[in-house]
Amino acid sequence: MTSRIEKRFAELKAANRPALAAYVMGGDPDLATSQAIVNALPQAGADIIELGLPFSDPMADGVAIQLGGQRALASGQTLTGVLGMVEEFRRKDDTTPIVLMGYYNPIYIHGVERFIADASQAGVDGLIIVDLPAEEDDELCIPALKAGINFIRLTTPTTDDARLPTVLENTSGFVYYVSMNGITGGAIKSRGAVGDAVTRIKAHTDLPVIVGFGIKTADDAAEIGRHADGIAVGTVLVNAVANSLDNGRATDKTVAAVRDLVADLAGGLRRSRT
Repeated sequence: MTSRIEKRFAELKAANRPALAAYVMGGDPDLATSQAIVNALPQAGADIIELGLPFSDPMADGVAIQLGGQRALASGQTLTGVLGMVEEFRRKDDTTPIVLMGYYNPIYIHGVERFIADASQAGVDGLIIVDLPAEEDDELCIPALKAGINFIRLTTPTTDDARLPTVLENTSGFVYYVSMNGITGGAIKSRGAVGDAVTRIKAHTDLPVIVGFGIKTADDAAEIGRHADGIAVGTVLVNAVANSLDNGRATDKTVAAVRDLVADLAGGLRRSRT
């Protein structure tokens, strides 16, 4: 059976357009506003939605996403609540892929078998679990794949040719290339180096390669989109939420701030292949 992710990349390849994967934290800044943001993403230009699982110890995340997770937890968000957001989204959209991104601890506490069943039922298409290396594939990756949920692996500038085959062995959906060594929210030092890295990864796999970390503007999107099959953008979107708040509360500008930024980034990607 062809997954939503595979279908989306096939559509984008036919249109000669890179994918825009938009990351937002599930539950930030509050449950209702977060749902409205997610619901607005496809029309704004997001091809794939990455929905963050809030966690109290997000070791790979920069300050912006850490604060977004704190706002989500303070609003009462839980793993079950994030799955409920996916289920609500699926009432009106059965084509846009949704990938959950986060850490293993909440899934472990929920129970792996129960989580996979609940995620499948809600309409989750893929997982990016940043603290589960390939050596732990039996823990979550293999069970997820058996249930038809893509397991998307991260590669980094330090993932050399000797390591890549191990990392890619059970990867499905797409490969997520982290453009820098460090946490989310940094700046890309060399766009040319990113292009070289994407070419190197593609020598090892037929999967699409999406580049994330450090992409902030439409110009960044246009440049990276020339080399990659897509981009993942998160920190600037979470910052857009934060900057729209009034004393920590959502305003009538919050959803629009994210929507307009996604539209701008999508416009940059469209320029990348012209």
